[in-house]
Amino acid sequence: MNATHISGIGMTSARTRTRLVERLRAEGIKNEELLKIIALTPRHLFIDEGLSHRAYEDTALPIGMGQTISQPYIVARMTEMLMETGSMNKVLEIGTGCGYQTSILAKVAKTVFTVERIRALHMQARKTLTGIGQHNIQYLFADGFNGWHQYAPFDGIIVTAAPPSIPEKLVSQLADGGRMMIPVGSTETSQDLVLVQRKGTKIEETFIEKVKFVPLVNGVAR
Repeated sequence: MNATHISGIGMTSARTRTRLVERLRAEGIKNEELLKIIALTPRHLFIDEGLSHRAYEDTALPIGMGQTISQPYIVARMTEMLMETGSMNKVLEIGTGCGYQTSILAKVAKTVFTVERIRALHMQARKTLTGIGQHNIQYLFADGFNGWHQYAPFDGIIVTAAPPSIPEKLVSQLADGGRMMIPVGSTETSQDLVLVQRKGTKIEETFIEKVKFVPLVNGVAR
């Protein structure tokens, strides 16, 4: 899908966004379509106004309730690897958060199904994404460990928080040929980013790199 221009107010200078893209390219992100999408996505709209001056830094930032907006490099890395499936008709995201990763996915996938366990984040992300005209997204307030069985199987799954091990329910919702990008680990200081691939009845797991995510938590927070 082609990148769609999305404008916003605040820290939106082309120079600032270009610097971010140049850094991502230097860090190994090669998909030019994805880099263009990142350049056009108004990250400052997904964070508190007081942090908007840092919106285009390549760093994670707090979004409240113990959660963060992911580092742009990690968003790009996980999305780029997911795009290698070839098919991006249905993508499941576990952990909507502020909606930034959701926004990127919605520009490369036909439909994104996103699950969030914290009601305030679920509502705010939906408001933000609808407000900037992204309508190919389905939202669910629920426990992410369960995935979204109603719409399975998915061509791709991205998990934006780290469980101690790979949830079998999520693996079972992968389509044949599908990919899942998931951070795995029981500590908050470092986890393994893992690529999970389904090839018929066979499941392959590949270590990608060390990452740092908030933990994936059971249940919902109203």
